[in-house]
Amino acid sequence: AVIEPAFSWASDSFAGRTSVTMEAENGNVTRDLHAELQKSTEVTVAVAVIRTLTRAIERSTATTVMGLEKDLHASTEELKRSYPTAISVSAASELFLRFVTRTSALDVSDFGYLKQHLIDRGNRFAEISLAAKAKIAELGERFLHGGCVVMVLGCSSVMLNLLETAASKGKFFTVIVAESKPGTEGLRMYKALERANIQVTMILDAQVAHKLEEVDMVLTGAEAVVESGGIINKVGTYQMTLLAGVKGKPVYVAAESYKFARLYPLHQRDLSMATEKVEIGSSELVVRLNDYTPPDNITLLITDLGVLTPAAVSDQLIQLYQ
Repeated sequence: AVIEPAFSWASDSFAGRTSVTMEAENGNVTRDLHAELQKSTEVTVAVAVIRTLTRAIERSTATTVMGLEKDLHASTEELKRSYPTAISVSAASELFLRFVTRTSALDVSDFGYLKQHLIDRGNRFAEISLAAKAKIAELGERFLHGGCVVMVLGCSSVMLNLLETAASKGKFFTVIVAESKPGTEGLRMYKALERANIQVTMILDAQVAHKLEEVDMVLTGAEAVVESGGIINKVGTYQMTLLAGVKGKPVYVAAESYKFARLYPLHQRDLSMATEKVEIGSSELVVRLNDYTPPDNITLLITDLGVLTPAAVSDQLIQLYQ
């Protein structure tokens, strides 16, 4: 059986929700992840994965370390099989395994203590991941100077939080939101910024090049940050950053470190992407929901590990997976 989509596509906090819900099979782990995603649109897919895998440890009936590790690996593999195009699921699953099992407690003889220790580490990883958004906002708001104009795409919660934080500190700026088709992310971002009393206008995706003349910077979120320092994000990101480069506008990416993925795409065709059917008049098109933006298009990445150049991402990945 297939779980029907409960959310439409958007970058970052909603990243991969369509592909996650569309591809999920009715296993215990996939059902748990689906339930986590339904609880709140503020929860990122990656944090939902972390909570789901922590619950898998709690539910395991294994009585040995080897048996518990086998159950945990089986749960992560189920998630990756069920959601092959949701890169944030794969990245979060792998980082969860590294964080939770990288502990000296694996050598203790008290299995009950060990299991509880792993559960505690899983909960701690979720807390660290949730705190990443605030750290990024703290670092990123410094890039917004008074009177600047920012162009954005999609409805990234980390990007929205950054803009709201800057506004709360008395900074005045204007945001231009691209409609971000297919989907309604642009409209959601527009309404969220309006509620935050941030000056905002909305444009058609076809107006991006035309409006870039008025812009001081481009800001985007990411579903995944790959080894090269490039990103996978809402379709249209590559186009916007490419045009920004032509116009000499800096491109900043706000992304949590748990979205760093051990992938090295060279072309759009190198990645398996989620798709959606879109009706245009009497025709029906199948379109990709995300695209790959190479590192050459990105000025800096604003992360909870600090402000990084694209070239520095590979070093951070090595440290994360050591």
